[in-house]
Amino acid sequence: MKKNLGNLDKGVRVLIAVAVAILYYYNIIEGTLAYILMTVGIILLVTSLINFCPLYRIIGINSCRIKK
Repeated sequence: MKKNLGNLDKGVRVLIAVAVAILYYYNIIEGTLAYILMTVGIILLVTSLINFCPLYRIIGINSCRIKK
């Protein structure tokens, strides 16, 4: 897997995942919406940790800076 996530992109993904977790913890989001958002949050967190997003690969986006 070739890296395709830059630092800013990874940071935003982690912040979104943490925000969803906090909303769920304080019962601001509940039910089906909570499960959907938690799933999306987990996916965002995992992709930021492995520096690879399969959707970016399909679309052809690369936010990772290329070292020369």
